[in-house]
Formats: sequence, structure tokens, C-alpha cells
Amino acid sequence: MPLSALIAAVLLLLAASGRALAASQELPLFREAPAFRNGPGCAAAPTIHIAMTLDAAYLRGSLAGVLSVLRHASCPESIAFHFLATRPRRFRPAVATSFPSLAFNVYRFDPDLVRGRISSSVRRALDQPLNYARIYLADILPSSVRRVIYFDSDLVVVDDVARLWATDLSPDHILAAPEYCHANFTSYFTDRFWSDPVFPGALAGRRRPPCYFNTGVMVMDLDRWRAGGYTRKLESWMDIQKREARIYELGSLPPFLLVFAGEVKGVDHRWNQHGLGGDNVKGLCRDLHPGPVSLLHWSGKGKPWLRLDAGSPCPLDALWAPYDLLRRDDRDDLFADV
Repeated sequence: MPLSALIAAVLLLLAASGRALAASQELPLFREAPAFRNGPGCAAAPTIHIAMTLDAAYLRGSLAGVLSVLRHASCPESIAFHFLATRPRRFRPAVATSFPSLAFNVYRFDPDLVRGRISSSVRRALDQPLNYARIYLADILPSSVRRVIYFDSDLVVVDDVARLWATDLSPDHILAAPEYCHANFTSYFTDRFWSDPVFPGALAGRRRPPCYFNTGVMVMDLDRWRAGGYTRKLESWMDIQKREARIYELGSLPPFLLVFAGEVKGVDHRWNQHGLGGDNVKGLCRDLHPGPVSLLHWSGKGKPWLRLDAGSPCPLDALWAPYDLLRRDDRDDLFADV
């Protein structure tokens, strides 16, 4: 083959590869959600700040979560969303297209903040840098944002989020979340942690015995977080895990437990019906916990959009489906099934 022909063939191959790569990086198309407006009683409503993350794998879940919040809010125009993404310009159009009137900002999360602090865990998704972004909310969000609700991207809210926002953090709590004291707290850390002469002492002297809480739903006082230097406190445990001893297996959760367990302001369990995605290995179907429900959370391996697309949904995935904004030609009647 002549050299010119070989060069032409290589160039064609590179062009085809570039087109394939670009296609693989394209985001799906999403529908525009209905516009939700404040009622006459919202004139004095406070601004509710909500933080979430945006990435390609969970974008569909994030948009469904936003829609669910607005759908059930008494004052939806009084809600400001703060999104963290490693590539803000890539995801901003998707949010703006689905929610043209939404008050929101997208902030860049620098993966290098945690890349040297992440150790492998039981599930690859837990090892992604953006999974640790919640640790840096107080550093990334403007100082004018003094309090925020953090939501994971695999949940839907089915109650007025103003009720969660009204959680009382006085006199000096840093964060509030539903606690699950029946869970085996010791199982969240390795034998190496519990056998160390120093590490377990970090949990001593707390207001209450340390309990597990899920970090996918948190009300956070950012002023107190900033004043207390809590970002660095969590980072210090991540550094120990990475450089000194393997003391846990579950991504960003254990550092939160080490710093805050026993100091969390408890929230009613209705605000985090978690575990609907099953465990971190098989992601099997699960039922709701007993009691009322304000928030459904598909924590665990199984995500409702993936199971629905695969044609093998769990029964509770049907409760997520009405909030799915993925564009489909055969389904344009949003909330037709609600």
C-alpha cells in the first residue's frame, strides 16, 4: 500500500474513532418539566438551599430528584439548587432545558481534591471522586449559603421539603439526618480499626452512643462547618485510610461516621427510606421500612432507571418512574400515572 493511502486510511480510522467517542459522551435528551409556581402564602417563605451532584451515570436520577422536590413543594420558586460537577459546562444545559425557570448554579468540583485520598471500596461507584463532593460543600458554595440540604442523586421526595428544611439544629449541631441505631455500627469499620490502641478513642465522649446514619440525606449548618474546620477533620481520616491503615470499606460514609456519629441531630426516618437499591453487591429488591414515607432512596447497587430499562424492575421502582424526564417519543404526558 502506498504511503499516502496508508496515511489516508489512518486518518479515516482516527476520524471514525473520534465520532464514536463523541457519540459515547453525548448525554441523553430530557423533557421539559412543568413550571411550578409559588402560591399566595409564599411571600415570606425562606429560600431553601439544596445541593446535589451531576454526572453522566446519575444525571437521570438527579433530574428526577429535582422534579420530585418541586412537584411536592409548597413554595417551589423559593428553592435554590446548587449542583456540583467535575465538568459544569457539560451538564448545565440539561438542567436548564428541563427546568427553564429553576434557580440554580453549577459549581466545579475538582477531582484532585480527593484523588490521592480515595481507597478502593466494595463498589466502584463509591470510589468516584464526585461521591466525596459532599465533604466540600462548605468550601465550594458561597459563604452566603449558610445552611443546605444535601440529597443523593438516586432518590425522590414525596413530601414538602420545607418540613425537612425546618429541622432545628440548635444549639450547636452541625448536621441532621435520620439515624439507625439498630444497625451494627462496628461493622462499618475493619478489625484493624477496632484493634488499634488509638482509633476507637475518637468515638468516645460523644453526646450519645454513635449510630449509623446515611449521608445521602443531610441538613447541614455550613457556618458551623466552616468555623469548626470539619472538611479537614474528614480528610484526616481519609488520609489515615489511604496511607496508614485500612480502617473501613465503604467510600465516603465512614469518615462522616467517625466525625459525626453520636453528634447528629436526629430526623424522622420518613425522610430517608433508604436501601431500596438493595445491598452493594447484588442490588436485590427490597421493601419499604415500616412507617410513613417522605423520601424514597435507592441507595445500594440497584438503580431504578437501570432496572426499568432492563425490563426487570423491582416493585418500588414504579414509584420512581413518574419523575423520569428521559425523552421518549411514546410518553409525553408527565405525571399521567401519578
